[in-house]
Amino acid sequence: MARGRTYRYVGPVDLKAAVRPGSGGCRISSAADFGDWVAGQSAAELAEPFTFVVGVDGLLRLAPRRSEHVACAGGAMVLSAGEISFVRETGRWVVSEVSNQSTGYCPDVGSWADVARALDDAGLERPFGFTHEVVFRRCPGCQEHNIVREDDFVCVFCGSDLPQKWNVDPNA
Repeated sequence: MARGRTYRYVGPVDLKAAVRPGSGGCRISSAADFGDWVAGQSAAELAEPFTFVVGVDGLLRLAPRRSEHVACAGGAMVLSAGEISFVRETGRWVVSEVSNQSTGYCPDVGSWADVARALDDAGLERPFGFTHEVVFRRCPGCQEHNIVREDDFVCVFCGSDLPQKWNVDPNA
């Protein structure tokens, strides 16, 4: 099955350096995996979004919200990353909100296809796309990472024009 672009961690190096082997998020490859994982979550935890990544193996990985995406991914490359919320509806778990909000990986909105596939594999009902899309760009002038707001492709740091196409990782 074809996978999308892979994303390398582009955030602060000290956060990646703190990742220890085996410290990745909980791998969710089936409805049973999700059921086991969600049973261990408190009501307070379920009230907040969780950190997620989709690994290059196509599997969803979940971690508490305040976890770094790079830790959830075990320091590895990902197909997508962001935040996700779940609610219980008519006896089953449903994804209520999902975004690509990850300033460590800055995934493009096109990474939705890999998120959708991972959620489908885990047996989770989902929306038809990110419920909140974040547009990331790297400024060609000052090299800072930007979040584009309201289709204003201008660097908030130096005022340079930002490209229309995703360019956050110069090595991609």
